[in-house]
Amino acid sequence: MTPPASPPPSSPTRRSQAAPEPGALGRAATPGQPTLAATFRRLRALSPELTRGLLGTLALALVATTGKVVIPVVVQQTLDRGLTDDGADVGLVAVAVGAAAVIIVLTTVATYRMNLRLYRLSEGTLATLRVHAFRHIHDLSMLSQSAQRRGSLTSRVTSDVDQMSQFLQFGGVMLLVSSGQMLLATVLMVVYSWPLTLLVYAFFVPLFVVTRLVQRRLAGRYAIVRERVGELLGAVSEAVVGAPVVRAYGVQERTGRRIDRTIGRYRSAQIEAQRVVAGVFSLSELVAALATASVVTAGVALGVAGSLSTGRLIAFLFLMTLFVMPIQSMTEVLNDAANALAGLRRVLDVLDLPTDVRDPALGPAVGRLPVPRTGGTPPPGGRRGPATVPAGPATAQAGRDLPAGPLGVRFDGVGFAYPDGPPVLRDVDLEIVPRTRVAVVGETGSGKTTLAKLLTRLMDPTTGTVRIGGVPLPEVRFASLRGRVLLVPQDGFLFDLTIADNVRYGRPGADDKAVRAAFEALGLADWLAGLPAGLSTRVGEGGARLSAGERQLVALARARLADPDLLVLDEATSAVDPETEVRLAAALAELTRDRTSVTIAHRLSTAEAAQDVVVVDAGRIVQRGHHRTLVAVPGVYRRMHESWAAGVGAVAVGPVAASEAGVVAPAAPVGSVDVHPAPPPRTSRMEP
Repeated sequence: MTPPASPPPSSPTRRSQAAPEPGALGRAATPGQPTLAATFRRLRALSPELTRGLLGTLALALVATTGKVVIPVVVQQTLDRGLTDDGADVGLVAVAVGAAAVIIVLTTVATYRMNLRLYRLSEGTLATLRVHAFRHIHDLSMLSQSAQRRGSLTSRVTSDVDQMSQFLQFGGVMLLVSSGQMLLATVLMVVYSWPLTLLVYAFFVPLFVVTRLVQRRLAGRYAIVRERVGELLGAVSEAVVGAPVVRAYGVQERTGRRIDRTIGRYRSAQIEAQRVVAGVFSLSELVAALATASVVTAGVALGVAGSLSTGRLIAFLFLMTLFVMPIQSMTEVLNDAANALAGLRRVLDVLDLPTDVRDPALGPAVGRLPVPRTGGTPPPGGRRGPATVPAGPATAQAGRDLPAGPLGVRFDGVGFAYPDGPPVLRDVDLEIVPRTRVAVVGETGSGKTTLAKLLTRLMDPTTGTVRIGGVPLPEVRFASLRGRVLLVPQDGFLFDLTIADNVRYGRPGADDKAVRAAFEALGLADWLAGLPAGLSTRVGEGGARLSAGERQLVALARARLADPDLLVLDEATSAVDPETEVRLAAALAELTRDRTSVTIAHRLSTAEAAQDVVVVDAGRIVQRGHHRTLVAVPGVYRRMHESWAAGVGAVAVGPVAASEAGVVAPAAPVGSVDVHPAPPPRTSRMEP
């Protein structure tokens, strides 16, 4: 199941990067919500399996209902024709019973086949929907993902889809069989006694109208229920992941109260929804009882008048039971349907979120179906435009590949601001020539990490352009970008697999020999040999069985195996102990040799070993040059370095860490601003 392309950004030239409002995905049903028919059309467009072979399934459902109405017919024929004043007609009774037995066997086989087809249909439909939702969530930018609760996004692919599965497999069977059963029962009731049939409908038509009105109300209640499920999953997930912090600060009681409140809100939402369901069920029971009593009274009166035989009256009562049973069970079907519809709309809400960071390989959004959007933040002007559903294959030839060879980087007038927030980066002009080791330093909140995310296109700039190898990043295919440019974040995430499997994420298909070679190249062979099972050591969920420093070692080995042309390190050694950091310095120098590397440095020892240092302050590049040059002149870098040196007990402001690590920084004449050809005038802003 290959999901189609994700929707494109709303405009090729984006003035602001909008993220969905937190919690917008979980809002309850509103009057502007798409109708049931529109929602069904959207689901069918996303998952064509929904209607594949549907006619055959309906035919089997029709056959399956025949066995239910054959019993009343046999009873009527036996009473009216098989039992006479002269005695029982054994032959007629035997033929009727034998025919009924054959029909029941056939309907049993048809019921089995119908259920099997429905299960396959529902699971195929929902599997495709899960893939769409999962793929789309991963296509969203980091900004869009961080704006949503983790539990809410997780529930879209899990519990919300599970609710639809429950309805399609149980409610779908009930709906098909009950519809056919009511249709055939109505036909036979009219044949036996049309006056009694009109009497039955006089009771149940108003119930149909009331049920329809209640369905709309129930949809809103279950939209709230599905929202509360997302909140519950998020709260429980945070409590489990943050268990060490909860215990360390002794806030178990406070955390428990928060979980209790979340569970209480979920319970209240469920009770409100079930109150509506209980009301409809009680009403249907009352209507069924009144209808049965009325039919018995009217039927006896017709029998006394000679208009209705005993067999026909008893058969009619059987048929009426077959007619009433689906209506009574319809309350449960309605309950499941409302829950499933609320879950489906929540899944569609997340699919409506625009992928503001779009892979150009997917090509332009052509041949797409407009559908109403119910979630997310409205565009400027307050009116929501139509979202899109893929209606055709993507254009694989679109987009460009990065040029072969070493890669350079250029920021041209780049600015970035989070939604409803102040600018994080302003007018950044920066050029990095190929095969250069660059360290980006600055105080907390200066914009260093944002710079790394823009460079690896985890987000797009609000203004300006980022180029790698001379190609604007929005034009670079993700396959080329991810294969040539790699980000190693501060906390390298590990999957609940072995060390070898985690490292192989850097190059799928690599054998154990290549994985081991990556550790050896970083000087970590002895550390690897000290593990209980070596490469086969399982790291636990999120790498919980390893220390923070050990997790970072695995992340660095993964980067070494990937062998990128542009390496972006968000202080990859920040979680490593001093002894390991010294050992890694030489390995990192080898790793970054003959390739462009940009390190977001939170420790100035990293900047001392770099060939070029870029100083960011309040979202602007205020200084640039070699460490020895920058530390010799007053400015932001010198102030930061003096504070850091005092903190670590350094006695000099020279490149101490680099010499201790055995990494010799290239010589640069004192007073030079840059160890590389000078960038454009806006690139470097040296303070006096």
